[in-house]
Amino acid sequence: MRGDQVGAAADCYQLIAYCLLPTCSSREGRLVSKRRIWQIIRNVILILAALVAGFFFLFVPWFIVNIGTTGRYHYPDPNDGKTPISYRMDFNWVEFPSSDGVPLKGWYVPATSEARGTIVYCHGLNRTRIEMLPMAAFGHALGYDGLLFDLRHQGASGGALTTLGYKERLDVIAAVRYALYQQGAPRPVVLWGVSMGAAAALMAAAESPDVAAVISDSSFESLRATVEHHWKLFFRLPSFPFTNEIVHGFAWRGGFRPSDFDLASAVIRIGNRPILFVARQDDRRMPPSIARDLYSRAASPDKALIVLPGQRHGEGFNQATDQYEIAVKQFLSSLATP
Repeated sequence: MRGDQVGAAADCYQLIAYCLLPTCSSREGRLVSKRRIWQIIRNVILILAALVAGFFFLFVPWFIVNIGTTGRYHYPDPNDGKTPISYRMDFNWVEFPSSDGVPLKGWYVPATSEARGTIVYCHGLNRTRIEMLPMAAFGHALGYDGLLFDLRHQGASGGALTTLGYKERLDVIAAVRYALYQQGAPRPVVLWGVSMGAAAALMAAAESPDVAAVISDSSFESLRATVEHHWKLFFRLPSFPFTNEIVHGFAWRGGFRPSDFDLASAVIRIGNRPILFVARQDDRRMPPSIARDLYSRAASPDKALIVLPGQRHGEGFNQATDQYEIAVKQFLSSLATP
């Protein structure tokens, strides 16, 4: 133990002894003066305050960042164990590297006849390509080729870290290039992402001219905004300075600046390419106000917004299927087919 810890422990023992031995002789009692007692109490309070401050200011932000970037939890999905065959779709197992070398794995699902285009499906945090199987079945029924794959550090893909969508954008760009130049996928290429996958899809589209359109389901607006929102939602504590520590922790682990992780900026850079924004009316994690704000920044005359009933984050397609399918079908019909 360090010297200050030994001293503090001795103070505690001395205070306890004094409190528990009131029958000591007056000579022994006078050994611990009233002033000394207050010094001991002050030292104990300072130590407890330092421990509490260290817990909240150091351990809690570190724990959240560590879990968010290195945790490999898989959220249970009712389709776990299924493949495209379960939905009567032929498919091929595929593997390709992200632009920074991370190995990615997935399924390529060709259309049964001449394809109208290609949809690349991008799942959410702590999910896998399994999450996108119902969407892929719908896209297949509309006549599109499909590529479902696991983002880095998720499912069967490699990678040591999750970056909540920032570096996952590289995975999405690599998936688009693989579909076009290895599988000979037909254009137009549409990205369909949910939550973290939607954020990655928007940023990928902002950088890749190969992307013709995006379906953005329950994306957040920026790293800083979503950290602050979730902090208030789950902890109900003042955000400063905790959220600053968490934001910079995520950015440091991911190797980027917090200001780089901005979906509003990505939407602006997408320009005239159409985006369908999807939200759920009572989603507390990604409320409809986020989709409305992103929609207001999109420049395409063919942009669209749908707010579905319900509250479960990212579950719009499974719980409001008919409305979701109508919106997607109308959105895709507006795309020009080369």
